[in-house]
Amino acid sequence: MAASLDEEIEELQAKVASLKKQLSTHMTTLLTAKSTRQMLLAEPPPPTTTLTLPRRTSASPVAIDEATKLKLLDQSDLQLAHNQECLYRACATVTTFRARDPDPRAVDGGAILGLRIDVVSRSKFLRPYYVFFNRPYSGAYAGRYLRVHRHTLPPCIPLAGLAARHLPAPPKEDAAGPAKQQDLARFAHALRREVVRYHHRLGVVADLRKAAGLAARRRGRRRRKDAKGEDDGHDDDDNDDGDDDVGEEDVEDHDKAPAALTQLIDISPADAEAKQLTLEWADGRVGRLVMDDDGEIVNLVVLGENGRDREAGRDLLGRATRVEDVVRRLAALG
Repeated sequence: MAASLDEEIEELQAKVASLKKQLSTHMTTLLTAKSTRQMLLAEPPPPTTTLTLPRRTSASPVAIDEATKLKLLDQSDLQLAHNQECLYRACATVTTFRARDPDPRAVDGGAILGLRIDVVSRSKFLRPYYVFFNRPYSGAYAGRYLRVHRHTLPPCIPLAGLAARHLPAPPKEDAAGPAKQQDLARFAHALRREVVRYHHRLGVVADLRKAAGLAARRRGRRRRKDAKGEDDGHDDDDNDDGDDDVGEEDVEDHDKAPAALTQLIDISPADAEAKQLTLEWADGRVGRLVMDDDGEIVNLVVLGENGRDREAGRDLLGRATRVEDVVRRLAALG
């Protein structure tokens, strides 16, 4: 009974969130529509001088007071500016700008070149990443060669390797041979590619957890634990045995699916780059899924009490070659 009530509450909350999102979308669509702006910008009609009252038809505009009209115009302008910013961020994913280092001892007079990288993940714009360059070199190469000064990238992004490849340092004065040229455009393209790959892998992990039902189980378990804590007057986190992601009810609901798919209790990244995933089953089996930069499955190993469990690996993968195929397989069987 408690589980069905939790599911009903969760379903209603999801419907409320969906309706709020639809309402916000309709509001922004109406505010930015051309007909709406023409109506708001139109001057009021002159007062009639005849004794007959004007008839109001369905095509007549609705009278709006000046305060409301100004407020709607401000909201419309803000939404248009937001739409323009989103369009720019979606099309111009890499932007350069100039900045100045406030440090009085900064090289090159504090002049800095900034690189902004915009990324979209799961239909949302993420917080932009920044890379700042300065020109610390002197001599014949002064003012011509850039060096990475600061950045806000995740530690797993191979920034040093990309900089060494596309932004090599100038040679020493007594070095023989021509100097290698820097290519900032190729560096920016390769860097954004690595950032997009990283967030794509993180999104795949979240999709796997959702397809396996781990997120819904965790929310339902948290609600039951909160309700039990309120009834008992204390929190029972200390009595948690670690195998609370799946129970008998969860297994019974999926009797027709392979056990390797229904008894997953945890899917999480095993490294900072999210190229290796750790999978845990309720019966104690542990698996490691390895994928490449683009999400192609490289290998999957499942270990149980008696060593490697090849049957569980076949049940999980099937004929999948990409992690997205595993997501669709889990979602179809869920």
